[in-house]
Amino acid sequence: MSVLDRLKELGVELPQSTPPAAVYVPCVRANGFLFTAGQTPKVNGVLQYRGKADAMPIEEAQKAARMCAINCLTIVNGNGGLDNVERIVKVTGFVNCGLDFTKQSQVIDGASKFLGEVFGEKGAHARSAVGVASLPGDATCEVEMIVQMKE
Repeated sequence: MSVLDRLKELGVELPQSTPPAAVYVPCVRANGFLFTAGQTPKVNGVLQYRGKADAMPIEEAQKAARMCAINCLTIVNGNGGLDNVERIVKVTGFVNCGLDFTKQSQVIDGASKFLGEVFGEKGAHARSAVGVASLPGDATCEVEMIVQMKE
């Protein structure tokens, strides 16, 4: 089954790629790896989740992280194709939160679990989940990936 078919089975349609909001490119390919730029929870360019993760139910913040991962997959699909993914190597998640919030890893689980559903073992990855004071547009979270592509 192709990855796009798997996404369809999960009820996920890849959105349009969002143009960079500043001076950078959506991804860089180097030595068989794709490095995506950080993606916020946007659908067709419109931010869907704003504000601090600790001001919403954890399940909502996880949905935001999942949406970020979907946007990363849009970039991967446009720069080598999802069926050419060898494995998801690393995910870095940034969570907009207050100083006392300690559930960053639970928020970014929304992205990690989704990648496992899509890719199975190829979706298992190393990860960092970091709390930050703010993100562009007051986004709830941001996710970036390193993806190994088939040669």
